[in-house]
Formats: sequence, structure tokens, C-alpha cells
Amino acid sequence: MQTVLITGCSSGFGRETARCFLDRGWTVVATMRRPREDVLPPSDCLRVLSLDVTDPASIKQAVAAAGPIDVLVNNAGIGWLNALEGTPMTAAREVFETNTLGLIAMTQAVLPQMRERRAGVIVNVSSSTTLRSLPLLSVYTATKAAVNAFTMSLALELEPFGIRTRLVLPGRAPGTSFASNARTRMGGGFPDAYAELAQRLMAGMQGDSTVTHSPDVAEAVWRAATDPSCPMRLPAGADAIAWAEAH
Repeated sequence: MQTVLITGCSSGFGRETARCFLDRGWTVVATMRRPREDVLPPSDCLRVLSLDVTDPASIKQAVAAAGPIDVLVNNAGIGWLNALEGTPMTAAREVFETNTLGLIAMTQAVLPQMRERRAGVIVNVSSSTTLRSLPLLSVYTATKAAVNAFTMSLALELEPFGIRTRLVLPGRAPGTSFASNARTRMGGGFPDAYAELAQRLMAGMQGDSTVTHSPDVAEAVWRAATDPSCPMRLPAGADAIAWAEAH
């Protein structure tokens, strides 16, 4: 039985991805910063571990507790929606620390065991904002564009060891806690000079019914993990697919 470790499983894409792998008979190590056993249905194939991807000690402890990992899904991330002028550098660093550096640290921690076995898959959940530029998302998009570049370069680095890397690019998922948390992190709101731009952006989003749902992402992650012939980049969700086809 194969084992997948998934980061950020408390809600949204991570939780749905954990369910997807459980339903298909995998052993799932579901990690979250504040573990809750009731997030996922009880299963003998499920282990819930504490993990903060910004904490080196937490990463080391979780990877050691997980044991052999066949697939790593780097899903943990936080959002940020604001103009650059309304983004404190402390906030920018926080988003990079989780979305980019935390992902790199998790990958680095798991690689030795995969390299020794000469087998493994690393699936990095990025964002379709890297396919279509949008205002007020410059910092967030930068964190995900860095993930894309990291993943594609790493693929070449790991190919000799039989390790695959793939990218999943979800579209907009307004109903998830990720989206609501991003709005919460706006703090005092948009700077006055950008208020009109923000209103237009929000109105456009509300009027667009083409969105991504969590099962879309789970299925894309499943394919990335189990289909060696799948492309490097997998858009997930109707909007993400449309953006990818347009570019």
C-alpha cells in the first residue's frame, strides 16, 4: 500500500485530496498546523499529524513520524489580496515563508528517502494566477510563480533518481476558507488610491460563475501523483483550464 503525505489538510483542497486518496486505498498522512481528528472520516489508513511548514523542527518531526513517503503533496498555503502599497513587508515575508520557502523546506526534507529508493512523486499545488495576471495579487502570484520555476528546475535535477515533480494549478475557489482567510489578511483594507480598482475586481469576480471546486483539484493531484505520462502543469477547475488554453 502506498503512502501520501499532504500538507494543509484542515480544509479545502487539502482535505478533499486526502479524501480522494483514502477512497482509493492509499495510506494518507494528513498534516495540519492544528490537528483535528474530525476533519476527515475515520479510517485505519489515515494518520493525522501536526505540521507547520514554516517551522524546521515541526517539519523534521512530521517527516520522521510519517515513515516512508511515496508521494508528497505540497498543498499548504496562505492567500494575500491587496495592492503592493497596502502590503507591509512583514505580510509579504509571511506569504513567501509559507507558500514558497515552506514548500521548498518540505521537499528538501522528504527527498533523501525518495532518492535512496530511486522512486517518488512530488506534487506542488500552485495557482492559475500564474497563467493570467490579475491586479492586487502581485505578492501572492510571485510566491506561486517561484513555486512553478522551482518545480520545473527540480524535475530536471531529480529525473536521474526516478523522482517525478508535477504542478497543479487551481483556479478561483471563492467558497473555501483559503479565500476568506486571504480577505481577512487585508487588514485595514485597500489603500484609498486603489479602492476603485478593488471594487471593479470584486464585482468582476462576483459576476463570474466559472470557478474551481475542491474535487477538481483533488482529481488533478491524483492524476499528477499516479500518471507518469501527465504533463508537468495540470490546471484544475473550469476557469483554470480556460486560462491555460488561452495562454
